[in-house]
Amino acid sequence: MKILVALKRVADPDNANKIKVTPQGNAVDTSGLEWKMNPFDEYALEAALRLTENGKTPKARLGEVVVTTLAPKDAETTLRAALATGADRAIRVEASDDQLDGGLVTEVLRNLVLAEKPDLVLMGKQTVDGESNQVGQRLAELLDWPMATFAATIREEAENVLLVGREVDGGVLSVRLRLPAVVTVDLRVVGPKSVYSRHTDPGFTYNEGVRFAPLPAIMAAKKKPLDVKPLSDLAGGAALSTHYLKFERPPQRKAGIKVKDVSELVERLVTEAKVL
Repeated sequence: MKILVALKRVADPDNANKIKVTPQGNAVDTSGLEWKMNPFDEYALEAALRLTENGKTPKARLGEVVVTTLAPKDAETTLRAALATGADRAIRVEASDDQLDGGLVTEVLRNLVLAEKPDLVLMGKQTVDGESNQVGQRLAELLDWPMATFAATIREEAENVLLVGREVDGGVLSVRLRLPAVVTVDLRVVGPKSVYSRHTDPGFTYNEGVRFAPLPAIMAAKKKPLDVKPLSDLAGGAALSTHYLKFERPPQRKAGIKVKDVSELVERLVTEAKVL
């Protein structure tokens, strides 16, 4: 199985309180923040690795995992990290965040898919910076491929057949997909028994969460192929359709108010909070 995993680097969400807005309000200032792989994309990479291996011998890749990102050169650190954990090769499309929106990213990924011809496209359900949750669905529509969103479990039942458990309100909905397909994943997909290839014994149990690369793998990743492609070659003439006019931080929360009794609480709820 050949899997294309779409990744994005984002400012470390654990330090979101340090993000600033420029004085003009025309951009978000992330200078000084650490960049890391979008968590949901990291889960997608882990799922791709599990689907292309026998869990008992994870160093032997039984398929191909290709990772890609649309980003400037310094994002190659993120791609090398993905290669160190087990991906076979990487593709970076030269672009900056202000050149991209969901529609343009989708068009680039569509053309990459047409060139690479993967059996499966895996990505996170959304990025933790934009939170738009649209690229996976738009890509499946452009490719006319079946898709499953919010995947919590993925099992390869047979060659070119996946059983995907989707997180929905009230439980998990199982859908069967015939490849090629697009799948977006949620955080539960990295559970110990969430993803199995047909090569992995159903009784095998993975470690919780994503895997981490040992030092020899990090060094070996420096020699793995990493291709760079210009945005213009893959955009297909598409242009930005989304423009941000202004950014502003949310207002500072006011301190809480203590009330002396229930009567005052009810009065404030009615007169100030406008609760009827």
